[in-house]
Amino acid sequence: MKIFITGGNGFIGNHLSTFLLNRGNHVTALGTAADTKQIIHPNFRYISADATLEGTWQQELKKVDAVINLAGKTIFKRWTKRYKELLYNSRILTTRNLVAAMPADRKITLCSASAVGYYGDRGDDILTEADSSGEGFLAQIGRDWEKEALKAADKSIRVATMRFGIVLGRNGGAMAKMMPAFKSFVGGPLGDGKQWFSWIHLNDLIAAVLFIIDHPDMEGPFNFCAPRPVRNRELAQTIGKILKRPSSLPAPAFMIRLVLGEVGSTVLESQRAIPDRLTKNGFTFSYPDLESAIREIVEVKKP
Repeated sequence: MKIFITGGNGFIGNHLSTFLLNRGNHVTALGTAADTKQIIHPNFRYISADATLEGTWQQELKKVDAVINLAGKTIFKRWTKRYKELLYNSRILTTRNLVAAMPADRKITLCSASAVGYYGDRGDDILTEADSSGEGFLAQIGRDWEKEALKAADKSIRVATMRFGIVLGRNGGAMAKMMPAFKSFVGGPLGDGKQWFSWIHLNDLIAAVLFIIDHPDMEGPFNFCAPRPVRNRELAQTIGKILKRPSSLPAPAFMIRLVLGEVGSTVLESQRAIPDRLTKNGFTFSYPDLESAIREIVEVKKP
């Protein structure tokens, strides 16, 4: 199978590319870095381009079987007016250009990223894919991102939108940002710690992408998050327990907002999302609970 990945040199893209190559697929990865030396494989090709702009990179889409759209600037950076434009355009314009270039004369599956931020701040509500979008900047991005991806259905392309929870894995992602604080004995919950935290282990995310590609009847929105979301304080307690570090030192909400600005408010929001459609379609999680997921990430396995 020939697979095209945007955001191919990112944390998820690199791991996903390696997994797909090991399964015998041909992978073309698109990224903004000038080059990537992280993957050396005869069936791997890397293209450096800005996908928010039309270009020769779009020619690659004429001969693929599946597209996995992961492109998007990180939200974990102070939001200036300019950076909010980059957050939005890196997702919406990339997806628009992808869909415009995908041919209507061959069967293609488009798995396009979204996020549980689509639901906005929803307190204790249990959120399935049937629930409506919420309020706020990230919810707006989620709506518009998915809207652009779903336009591919007009070309008879099968579209699945993947509403990611926070992705936990080795050597990058959210854990790389959280671990230093705990190892320095200053880790703890954010704010009052009552907000719900929807998460997914990287291995389960990759397996879910392949599960959708391999099942041609699956389309529409899917919550890419573990079946057991936790409150933020449980996340802190679990990391502290496994690292044998204290985890009770909270970061006050006012301080988070003061230091991080608008993005600080988003990390205090609550989304209690569950993977209703994945589980009903028969997908099984290898890491359904937080403790097993974090242990796999931080504990070094002995040979």
